Amino acid sequence: MPIVSSATDNEMTNHKSTPLFSTFSVIALMVFMVMGFFISQLIGVYIAVKLFLPDADTLSMGTLFYIGSNDGTVVSVSIIITSLLITAITLGIIRIKGGSISQYLAFRPFSVGIGIGMFALLLLFAIASQAVTYWVEATPLIFVDPLYQSVSSVWLLIFAMVIAAPVYEELVFRGILWSAISEQFAGSRGTIVASVITSLIFALIHIQYGWYEISTIVLLALLFCYARIKSGSLWLPILLHIINNGIAMWLYISQVG
Repeated sequence: MPIVSSATDNEMTNHKSTPLFSTFSVIALMVFMVMGFFISQLIGVYIAVKLFLPDADTLSMGTLFYIGSNDGTVVSVSIIITSLLITAITLGIIRIKGGSISQYLAFRPFSVGIGIGMFALLLLFAIASQAVTYWVEATPLIFVDPLYQSVSSVWLLIFAMVIAAPVYEELVFRGILWSAISEQFAGSRGTIVASVITSLIFALIHIQYGWYEISTIVLLALLFCYARIKSGSLWLPILLHIINNGIAMWLYISQVG
C-alpha cells in the first residue's frame, strides 16, 4: 500500500466541481446501499449455509438463517461473500455514473506523518474506550462467543472480521456515500454533513450492539471520517479500521483463549 503524499489540489477541485450524483440521487443511493448492505449479508449467509451445513435443504428459511447466523464458519464465509458483492456494487455504480473509481473513492497515497498521527489518535481512542467499557461493565463482543466456539478455523473468523468487513464497510461509508454527500455542499460544510450522516448510518446498521456500543461506534466512525478528510485518501480509514478490529479481536481472544 503506497503511503507517500496526498492528492493534488487540482484533482480535488475537479472532483468538487462536477458532482457525480444529484441531491435526489444521493438520497436514493443511501437507501439503496443500506438495503444492499443487508441483502448482501443475507445472500452471503444463504450461500455459506448451503456450502457448509449438510442439513440445509431440510431446514425452513427462518431456521436456516438462525442457525447460519450463529455458526462461525458460515458467518465468516458470508462476510467474505458480502465483501465481494458490496465491492462489485460500489465500483459498478461509480462506473455506470461515468466517474473515476480511484478519484471518487480517494484511492490515493497519504502522508506517513498523517498516518502516524491518526494511528496515535486511534490508539488513544481505543484505550479510553476500553477503560469506559470496563468501568460500565459492558461486553461489546459477546455476540462473537458462538462464532468463536463454532468456527472451523479461528484464522477464518479473524480474516473475515479484521480484513474483509472493514474493507467493504469503508468502501460504502467513507467511500461512495461520503463522497456523494460531501459533493452536494460547498467548502467544509460538505465534509461535516457527510461525516455526521455516514457515521450515524454506520452505527445504526450494527444492530448486534447495544446503545452504549452504538454511541462508541459513532465516535469511531467520525474518527475514520476525520482520517479521510485529513489524508485525502480512503486507504487510511481502511487501514485504521483494520487496526481497530484487529485490536478488538486480539483483546477478545486473549480473554477467552
